[in-house]
Amino acid sequence: MKKPFPFFRLPPMLHAVRPDLAQGVVAGRGKQRHPRSAKSWGSLLCLVGLALPLHAQNQTAFQGLEALFTPPKGYVVQHTSQPLTMDGNLRESDWQKAAWTTDFVDIEGAAKPLPSLQTRVKMLWNDSTLFIAATMQEPQIWATQTHHDDIIYKDNDFEVFIDPDNNTHQYFEVEVNAINKIFDLYLPKPYRNKGDALISWDVAGLQSGVSIDGTLNQPRDQDKGWTVEMAIPLKAVRMGFPLQTPTEGTLWRINFSRVEWDTKVVGDKNPKLRDAAGKDLPEHNWVWSPQGVINMHYPERWGYLQFTRQANTTFQLPPAELRKRYLWLVYYRQQQYREKNGRYATSLAELKITPQVDVDKQANQLQLAATPLQFTASITATGKATIRINDEGLLETLTP
Repeated sequence: MKKPFPFFRLPPMLHAVRPDLAQGVVAGRGKQRHPRSAKSWGSLLCLVGLALPLHAQNQTAFQGLEALFTPPKGYVVQHTSQPLTMDGNLRESDWQKAAWTTDFVDIEGAAKPLPSLQTRVKMLWNDSTLFIAATMQEPQIWATQTHHDDIIYKDNDFEVFIDPDNNTHQYFEVEVNAINKIFDLYLPKPYRNKGDALISWDVAGLQSGVSIDGTLNQPRDQDKGWTVEMAIPLKAVRMGFPLQTPTEGTLWRINFSRVEWDTKVVGDKNPKLRDAAGKDLPEHNWVWSPQGVINMHYPERWGYLQFTRQANTTFQLPPAELRKRYLWLVYYRQQQYREKNGRYATSLAELKITPQVDVDKQANQLQLAATPLQFTASITATGKATIRINDEGLLETLTP
């Protein structure tokens, strides 16, 4: 199987960076599908974006990385005790009361135009299950992948990414097309960190349903859209850990992606548009919380899912998440440094990062321990738990 890209380099202009398993390529978005001119970390990360408010002394430290530090979106998911039928119709009263997310945007965020078709999501949960519903405007509803674990993103699809531990490792992906065929996979760590997808993993107990407002695979008429509804058992998105039912305020990382191909009507089919060389045009990648880079496998860029049993709860980002952004600053700068110099920096000074940073009006200390081949960075503050990150992007919160 083709190896994923080295973890220290962004894959050149990935469009959902997908593999084609039929051609023996690593699964999940980890391959270059639409080659363009090669881009290094230094050039690809110079993307336009809205940065998080930063202390004046650290403004220059984030320069060129702004698109990777836009604030992820948050959703407060309400508890339900109502039986929900997974048929894609969302008729139950609790579904009617659940809030929609904001409309999906381009995966790169503000750097690109808004999608031409609306996509949005709403969620509910009970003590055993996370419920997800998505509606997608679509004038031509078609699907060709007809088996479980087919490469569903070859069709227009809807995708869910879940990291229950909020540590960027041990996360899950579920994809579904308009005929309710599922492609589900588990990743021990992102492709950039030499992770590999476990395609044989299935969401045990998954229930899903699709409702179509139109006609499937009949291109001569105009459709309105399709709705997908799924029930994901909480215990299914755990690997090697016992189920821990979310408590008030429990925070997961989650994101959603919609793959949309440009097609045309030819007889009774919807073939994809191709370029002059006969290759399929790049797919559109529309997401709830923008990644800032054309790669869904940056879990630190996913949105936040906050569990509650209380009405009228608003999303609140814990201060610990603001502290983590400085660890990601070290991580991204280390990748740039290693690409340029063939080794990791052994001091924050080499990375031009100030060790003293202010987070939520409190002084924090950054520390770096590194060899040419490995590193660990940590952030500490009085009365706060120490958080650290390593060269594989694994986040750990240490007991005070």
